[in-house]
Amino acid sequence: QVHVVESGGGLVQAGGSLRLSCAGSGSIVRFNAMGWYRQAPGKQRELVAGTISGGNTNYADSVKGRFTISRDNAKNTVYLQMNSLKSEDTAVYYCWMDGYWGRGTQVTVSP
Repeated sequence: QVHVVESGGGLVQAGGSLRLSCAGSGSIVRFNAMGWYRQAPGKQRELVAGTISGGNTNYADSVKGRFTISRDNAKNTVYLQMNSLKSEDTAVYYCWMDGYWGRGTQVTVSP
């Protein structure tokens, strides 16, 4: 059994910053691919940022230069540093690890 748990969401003003964390545990000793997705009301879930164990990362165009994904392999943890937040970043953010999803954490950016 695998557990993926996000933390760090909340309410922030536009221009502010938040850091999301996600920890994986269970029957997988070391996760390879990790990523963050988000889903805003009425919209489809979209990839925000991803990383694989070799260190390669990719980002949605809408967050490039503002968000940074990083990982701690020893802790099976992935982070998402979000800077210069905009109201359009408001969404539920989901962590994904090798096919396993977390339950999501709400990020709300006020104008």
